[in-house]
Amino acid sequence: MLGLKLPTDPRWVNIVEKNIDEILTDHAYCEQKAASTAISLIVSFPEYTELTQEMIALSREEMGHFKMVHDRILDRGKTLGRDRKDEYVVALLKFFPKGGSRTTQLVHRLLYAALIEARSCERFRLLSEQLQDKELADFYHKLMISEAGHYTMFLNFARKYGDRKEVDQKWDALLSYEASIMKDLGTSETVHG
Repeated sequence: MLGLKLPTDPRWVNIVEKNIDEILTDHAYCEQKAASTAISLIVSFPEYTELTQEMIALSREEMGHFKMVHDRILDRGKTLGRDRKDEYVVALLKFFPKGGSRTTQLVHRLLYAALIEARSCERFRLLSEQLQDKELADFYHKLMISEAGHYTMFLNFARKYGDRKEVDQKWDALLSYEASIMKDLGTSETVHG
């Protein structure tokens, strides 16, 4: 369903299982960044009314997810750690050239967002199926469903605002590029790493 060209190595869950506090901190910041992305799209492209409306709702939802993850951290007797650079996102954002028309910039940002959500969804599915902590597994199952909806929303907006054939070609190329990035990831206790 997600179209990812390289699935996550299932052993990644073993790394996460040994470092739950680290993954929760990374996950909290991923939710915060997702909310920031939604707000950034509103600021950059306010004339797209339907997109703006959806991004308002998304920013609220993502901050709600941030609170849910933060609450889990506090329930474990911990505090939110410091944010770390997301090597996956840094590498991913190098794919499309900078510049171009406003529409091109919008489409590229929407495709990046769709792919990040798709990979998060795939990772949350693994956590929901394989974590020994059943309460945490259930938590990730609920978030997996949410991420799937975000992935399709972003991809559908890219197809709506850009030329469908061109967008689909870019999406396929981005998926291939992402697979090449993933070959070197999957060895750390981060949502995307």
